Amino acid sequence: MESILFTILVCFFAGMGAGLGTGFAGMSAAAVITPVLVTFLKMDAYQAVGIALASDVLASAISAYEYGKNRNLDIRNGLVMMVSVLAFTMVGSWISSRVNNQVMGGASVFMTMILGIKFIVKPVMTTKESMQAVSAGKRVVQSVVCGVIIGFICGFIGAGGGMMMLLILTSVLGYELKTAVGTSVFIMAFTAFTGSMSHFAIGGAPDWTVLALCVLFTLLWARIAAKFANKATPATLNRATGIVLLVLGIVVLAFQKFG
Repeated sequence: MESILFTILVCFFAGMGAGLGTGFAGMSAAAVITPVLVTFLKMDAYQAVGIALASDVLASAISAYEYGKNRNLDIRNGLVMMVSVLAFTMVGSWISSRVNNQVMGGASVFMTMILGIKFIVKPVMTTKESMQAVSAGKRVVQSVVCGVIIGFICGFIGAGGGMMMLLILTSVLGYELKTAVGTSVFIMAFTAFTGSMSHFAIGGAPDWTVLALCVLFTLLWARIAAKFANKATPATLNRATGIVLLVLGIVVLAFQKFG
C-alpha cells in the first residue's frame, strides 16, 4: 500500500511540473518526468523517457486546443516547422551517435533556467499586429530554416525541443508569446507521439500504472496552465512563464546532481 501511495505521489509531482511547463511554455514533459521517475522510482531511463513523451502527447494536444480556441496558434507555419523538426531530429541523432557529446547532456536544463530568467528580465512584448506584418512567404522560409536548426539540435543533444522552439519563435521569428507557446505545443503533440511510439516499440511495454498516472496528472496541470496563460496579460504571462521555467530548471538540475 505504501509503495502504491509513493508511486502516486511521485507521479503527481512529476505530472504537475511537466504540465505547468507544457501549458505555460510548451516545454517537453521529458525534461521533468524522466529525471523524477529515474530518481525516485528507480525506473530504467529509456522507459522513463517513453512514459514522459507519452504524457506529453495529450498534455500538448489539450494545451494546443486551448491556445487555438483563443486564436493563439499558427497552424500553417507550425506544420511546416514540424516536418523540418522531425526530419532533422533524425539527422542530428545519427550524427550524435558518432560524436562523444556527454558534456552536452545537461544543456537543456541550463537552457530552461536561462530562458526563464530571460522572460523575467526581458519579457516578450511583441504584438500580433507586428507579428502579422511579416509576409507569408518569408514566414514559411523562416519556419523551414528554424525547424531544421531546432530538429538538429534536439537530435544531437537529445532534449530541449520545446525550449528551442519557444526561444526561436519569440527571439528569431518575432512571435507574440501566446502564439509562440500555442504553436510550440501543437508541434510537440506530434513529435512526442512519434517519440513515445518509437520508445515503446524498441523498449517494450511501459509500466502501465505509472504511464496512466503521469498522463492523467500532466494533462490536468497542462490544461490549468494553458487556461490561465490564455487569459493572462502579456506582462503577467512573461513573469509566470519565467518563474515556472526557472523553478523547473533548478529542480531538475537538483535531481540530476543529487538524486
